[in-house]
Amino acid sequence: MDETAINNNGGAGLRLDFRFDNTYRRLPERFHASVLPQPVSAPRLIAFNHALADSLRLDGPGVLADGAALFSGNRLPYGAEPIAAAYAGHQFGRFVPQLGDGRAILLGEVIDRHDRRQDIQLKGSGRTPFSRRGDGRAAVGPVLREYLVSEAMQALGVPTTRALAAVATGEPVYRETVLPGAVLTRVAASHIRVGTFQFFAARGDVEAVRCLADYAIARHDPALAAQPQPYLAFLTAVAQRQARLIAGWMHVGFIHGVMNTDNMAISGETIDYGPCAFMDMYDPATVFSSIDHGGRYAFANQPAIAVWNLCRLAECLLPLLDPDREVGSNQATAVLEAFPYQFEAFWLEGMRQKLGLATAEADDSTFIRELLDVMHRGGADYTLTFRRLSDAAEDDCAADRVRALFSLPHDFDQWVDRWRQRTAREPRHPGERAAAMRAVNPAFIPRNHRVEAALSAAIDGDLQPFETLRTLLQRPFEDNSALAHYAEPPAATDRVYQTFCGT
Repeated sequence: MDETAINNNGGAGLRLDFRFDNTYRRLPERFHASVLPQPVSAPRLIAFNHALADSLRLDGPGVLADGAALFSGNRLPYGAEPIAAAYAGHQFGRFVPQLGDGRAILLGEVIDRHDRRQDIQLKGSGRTPFSRRGDGRAAVGPVLREYLVSEAMQALGVPTTRALAAVATGEPVYRETVLPGAVLTRVAASHIRVGTFQFFAARGDVEAVRCLADYAIARHDPALAAQPQPYLAFLTAVAQRQARLIAGWMHVGFIHGVMNTDNMAISGETIDYGPCAFMDMYDPATVFSSIDHGGRYAFANQPAIAVWNLCRLAECLLPLLDPDREVGSNQATAVLEAFPYQFEAFWLEGMRQKLGLATAEADDSTFIRELLDVMHRGGADYTLTFRRLSDAAEDDCAADRVRALFSLPHDFDQWVDRWRQRTAREPRHPGERAAAMRAVNPAFIPRNHRVEAALSAAIDGDLQPFETLRTLLQRPFEDNSALAHYAEPPAATDRVYQTFCGT
């Protein structure tokens, strides 16, 4: 194996070494199942993330030259030890004791240029022991949606899994219709989920829960191992990461769509971009997922659902917290009760930045929520309201462009007068305030109608709209006069009201 790497279809080629260090693979056998990606007939590389590849030290010419075979699963890089991970999860509140990677295969782990461990996973690479009745495949549309939205989230500064490559398989997948198939290469700090802990807790396997917790602490929070109560400290750290993450979602108007416990990563990254979307008009009850009939995962519900999911994690960790179950329960409860205050602090900090407020005043939370209420009643676009307020911070006349977004402009006029008074009490120069606001209020987001148009074109073989959108979303805070129309909300006839799960 020193000079060649074995192809998944039985051949051999020049060695491509990703310098894997596969620690999760070395956990006990009940944590995962060994499985090979299923080869595809005609792989074609349709998207490749050069900047991410460089940060992963995967920027050699051989990687790109053989990208179609590597990132379809047809050829395994040297050192890969493919596995599908076991996990369970609550799906829309209903517990499913065994889910697992039904269409994803972890090739291995690499250490990036910042000395961070990263998983490299193929999604849509064929059946695994956890596939149940699924085909283990993915279609071009959902693959490119995850590519676009996850990389947009990265550019927006929201913690997220990343997209390294997308490969068209040359084979059909069968959903409601016949669609072209694809494989996504996903990169993550880890793929450990709340549902991973639930898998073992549901089986009464406390030893495995402890093993998993020790592994997660060593990987994500190594300093906590020396704490007097490392598992309680771990729960606290996970909760804090989730508070920061969900606040980040709320700042940019993002709706995950399916916040099941198997879709909550303990790393604090956004994971599993299925029926996700960004709001156009601000409405806290907005739901895009076609399967969320009761609005469980509506925009405004996301902080509360995060607490609900963390409660499930706490239940799994309870046997590790204290020999006295009541004492452990009280300790976990204290962590969970602190979450709303942590979330509020992260949310308020970010919202102050969006409004150009460098100092804190006691009624800021009420003041900000009054704007959101005015936006809701006036049907104002979430992203454009804050972006245009950035211009109004240094140009009074620009307030008219914000006002035009509201069907009840008088309500906005009253609020913006108070905003002027509020900012006048701060020492920052208007030009400095406007620049700071533009740095956190994006001009461009993956608007649903633009994403859907790009995906429809890609399904028909035209990748240019996808490439245009991908390039634009890499710099969401920069104005782009040539593509300014991409910042506009959809016309009534172009609105997308539902998004769908790729399975």
